[in-house]
Amino acid sequence: MRSEHRLDPQPWMTAPDTVAVLTALAKGGREARFVGGCVRDALLGRKITDIDLATPEPPERVMKLLADAKITVVPTGLKHGTITAVVNKQPFEITTLRRDVETDGRHAKVEYTDDWEADAARRDFTMNALFCAPDGTLYDAFGGIEDLRARRVRFVGDAEARIREDVLRLLRFFRFQAHYGKPPPDDAALAACSRFAHLLPTLSGERVCQETMKLLRAPEPASVFALMREQGILKHFLPEATRIDRLAALVTIEGVVSSALLERADAVRRLGALLDDSVEVARAVASRLKFSNADRERLVAILRDRDPDLNEPARRRLIHRLGTERFIDRALLNWAGLVAKDGTQDRRETESWIDLIRFAREWPVPEFPLKGRDLLEAGVPTGPAIGELMEQLEAWWIEGDFAADRKACLARLGELALNRK
Repeated sequence: MRSEHRLDPQPWMTAPDTVAVLTALAKGGREARFVGGCVRDALLGRKITDIDLATPEPPERVMKLLADAKITVVPTGLKHGTITAVVNKQPFEITTLRRDVETDGRHAKVEYTDDWEADAARRDFTMNALFCAPDGTLYDAFGGIEDLRARRVRFVGDAEARIREDVLRLLRFFRFQAHYGKPPPDDAALAACSRFAHLLPTLSGERVCQETMKLLRAPEPASVFALMREQGILKHFLPEATRIDRLAALVTIEGVVSSALLERADAVRRLGALLDDSVEVARAVASRLKFSNADRERLVAILRDRDPDLNEPARRRLIHRLGTERFIDRALLNWAGLVAKDGTQDRRETESWIDLIRFAREWPVPEFPLKGRDLLEAGVPTGPAIGELMEQLEAWWIEGDFAADRKACLARLGELALNRK
């Protein structure tokens, strides 16, 4: 299992917080090793965000070793053998080595083990089954390093068996293909995914949502969604995803617009580009994926009717009504739709769209100068009249392109209040 390859010391491996956790665990007499994403991404030269560790020590023993070292312990997944150590606000997820005893396609019953290879054998992909000792020694039981270098996403052992253990691995395959793989995809993996795609509806909306949104954040997700459509996968969990062409166009556009104007790889916006243009579709997808209220409302707003070209006053009115971010969402989907339809756009058209986004980003959305108390002080009686008059005043202010200041609005209030007597 020991590999001929080594991982050169990395700052995240030798940081004092990391060393403190490793030292505490080593006092149990057995070595803890880095595992999973941190090892994979370090070998690729990518930024490390999460540090995961594996140990043959049982969870109760792990907690005692950490507590003895005065390290904060959070039992985040104790029933699965996982706890989190926190040092100076840096979390370290530590999991006891496990082997599967029973699986049902959604959850696994496990038992603890001291067998490193048995633990590696229960993981999803070979590139995630890599262990790294604190000194940089790599352990690779299933050819994960070779697969990683070839950008080949391959299941550990039998692909069908891995998916039967947890159907979510089917979606994880496509997510990893988007983030780590390159064409052509592994034949055995693709065949297994196609065979078991009909089981996707058995997964919870939350789990499907998590994988879908991570896939949408990939550098080039459209080609993987196209692959899922070709393999008959998409129809089982996201049949409304008919605008892969527009998603591809949006990703291209994101690379053209300055990052100062636009947050790239926004998963909700990208999902909107991928779906049919329908408020009903937006609501159905948001419900199925268990979206938060904020994300649901945003997706619905994205898929409402598109707006035509607007002059500056009309732009300001729409930005005021929608808010800056939703206005930009609509502008980007309009733009992506045209690019998907026409194939390309000339420089002048591109600069025109960028100018529109810059206008939205830089225009300070004004706040209506008056409050309800101003109407009360002007003698307007409490009740429905307050709301009605506020609506009239704000409509007048908006129609005047937001030019009226507080003094002018108070004067207009006086005129309207006088007319109501």
